[in-house]
Amino acid sequence: MAYFDVFNGDADGICSLHQLRLSDPRPATLVTGPKRDIALLQRTPAGAGDSVTVLDISIDVNREALLALLARGARVDYFDHHGSGKTPPHPLLHACIEPAPGICTALLVDRFLQGAHRDWAIVGAFGDNMAAPARRLAALLGLDASRLAALQTLGTCINYNAYGNSVDDLYIHPAQLYLKVQRYVDPFAFMAQEPLFAHLRTLQDEDLARARRLAPHARWRSGSVFILPDAAWSRRVRGVFGNELATGERTRAHAVLTPDAQDGFVVSVRAPLARPVGADRLCNAFPSGGGRPAAAGINHLPAGELDNFVHAFDAAFMADC
Repeated sequence: MAYFDVFNGDADGICSLHQLRLSDPRPATLVTGPKRDIALLQRTPAGAGDSVTVLDISIDVNREALLALLARGARVDYFDHHGSGKTPPHPLLHACIEPAPGICTALLVDRFLQGAHRDWAIVGAFGDNMAAPARRLAALLGLDASRLAALQTLGTCINYNAYGNSVDDLYIHPAQLYLKVQRYVDPFAFMAQEPLFAHLRTLQDEDLARARRLAPHARWRSGSVFILPDAAWSRRVRGVFGNELATGERTRAHAVLTPDAQDGFVVSVRAPLARPVGADRLCNAFPSGGGRPAAAGINHLPAGELDNFVHAFDAAFMADC
């Protein structure tokens, strides 16, 4: 029997897998990539009798490959919080799918494990910009404000590393980052002893400082649209910057765009935290768009569609003003 762990390279995916393997350690082939590299099951060569664990990637994007794995006789355990359409019924598929607002994959795994490694679930939730659920879990552990803030910083740093148009934009490949996280049962020990944490934190702070100096491309009562320059730092920081904007102005929506290699843009959208719905509907209206009600994106927005997107963005959230 061969084991495969297939996971989103962001904080939610990494912290979800870490919780599972702390409870059930086993050697596995790792299949992951940058945050938007989610068509991962087609790169998973599992066959009859093999075991595949899938975390934080949409079934819709991977449906054909998932069905092929099941047809070959692989067992699949699937945890995810993205809108995935109908889960295919199959005796070899165990699916824990919950796309409701206020839930992320790390929280689903925490529930599955009955809180066995809850501090890492808190890290994952903070990384996925779910501060309120993270704080509710932290209250169960009795964490003080300084330790809670430290877990939030760790979550944002792990998540920061996942953003980029390719692995060349990242500081470290997500599989390598997971292997470093894997060494630590305690997230506070990771922060104290792992040099990578300080490097990620410094790089993130520098990139955020650049982003904060930019004026929005468009701004209304409903929200703001930012276009970042064509640079590796802007591609790395777009997710954390979008989360920071959303947290700072909870009643407004935000979109962060970065140029891509096809003369268009990669788009990240955050719905208002005060009413976290509408991001998926907006992005699904454009080819290559998808995501969750609270946070969604478009993998390629042609340059000629920029004005249409800007107007659609305002229309999507103006009712919330």
